[in-house]
Amino acid sequence: MTTSSCPPIADENWPAEIADMKTGFAGALNVYRTMAHHPALLRAWAPLRQHIVKDSALGPVRSELVILRAAHRMGSAYEWSHHVSRARALGISDARIRSMAGTPDGEEGVLAGAVDALFDGARLPSHLEQAIAASIGRQAVFDLMATVGFYSVLGFILMTFDTPIDQDVVDEMAEHPI
Repeated sequence: MTTSSCPPIADENWPAEIADMKTGFAGALNVYRTMAHHPALLRAWAPLRQHIVKDSALGPVRSELVILRAAHRMGSAYEWSHHVSRARALGISDARIRSMAGTPDGEEGVLAGAVDALFDGARLPSHLEQAIAASIGRQAVFDLMATVGFYSVLGFILMTFDTPIDQDVVDEMAEHPI
């Protein structure tokens, strides 16, 4: 096991300038406890997180499917396992979750193709952009791209600093493997 240069910050070492964030989302997960090493970034991150996680035009199910595909493409075990847990909580079946690491059909295939296009070519080809816009709206196209970017940055942080998967998710994955 490697030792991280930026392990998740424990409560007793939480930065004073973001003390108000400790009891919210920032204190709840190791990814944000790791980001707390840069308090100004974590504070700036909060409004975008609110939009991506809570207010996205993709809606919760499509958002989770996009995040799962991005986690798969990045190879981020932290994001994959956390979002398997979140997807299950939304009622998404394990088969549907697993499909996002493969070659899904239908709308999932379009979403996976869009994520792949962003990773592979840094843009959405017009046929995917138009299909998504026609199906779920232009704002969803923007939110899909923003979601992939947002979770890519989190993946960079998680994998650079070897951030450990939160214990409750570790336990869930051990009890109910995907």
